[in-house]
Amino acid sequence: MEDEGYEGYEVAEAGEAETALQYLRDHGAPDLMIVDLMLGGMDGFTCIREVRRDHDVPIIVVSARDDTHDVVAALEAGADDFVTKPFVVKEITARMRALRRRAGLVARREGVVNDADVDDEIVLDADPRGALVLSPSGVTVRRGDHVIRLTITEFRLLCELAESPGRVLSRSVLLERVWDRGFFGDERIVDVHVRRLRTKIERNASDPRIVVTVRGIGYRLDVQR
Repeated sequence: MEDEGYEGYEVAEAGEAETALQYLRDHGAPDLMIVDLMLGGMDGFTCIREVRRDHDVPIIVVSARDDTHDVVAALEAGADDFVTKPFVVKEITARMRALRRRAGLVARREGVVNDADVDDEIVLDADPRGALVLSPSGVTVRRGDHVIRLTITEFRLLCELAESPGRVLSRSVLLERVWDRGFFGDERIVDVHVRRLRTKIERNASDPRIVVTVRGIGYRLDVQR
């Protein structure tokens, strides 16, 4: 079912995860998805994982389940943000706009890629077996010849850290810069996205050398030469 939705958004609704996944197969990914964990049939966690197999669409989870386990599980499944019910409509629309701005920045970068963009490549790990290279303008991360697939949020997080190599960025600073909000954000979101990012870019995610935890403060990016 489709309608004009709220504030001019065109909305497609699905009461079950299977219906939503079929919609994506038929129409492609929307600009943004809002997923309730308590869907009929397939649960929201599984739905998000299925979406992430083929799409990098921004995902916001809404749920009355607000314990740490559920928040972390949703983010680890691939959600970009988590909103607890009940919520104020202005809150979720603000988060929608923030996610769309983030996606828009990436889309604009993709639209202006040219041969000169190789000049902005940043070597994060000069491993002779396959260097880890970030290209902010090209919107790519690769290890050797292999392109690493990151979500929009993971890519923005890595870019923020790479802009200040060797400098510690607090969780609150990362929340403000990557998620467009500061004090009111949940810092668990940062921690989970860092863990997900590490599984994709580190040689050994359990012993990270590139994105390093600074206990009690935040994270630092160390370039491996």
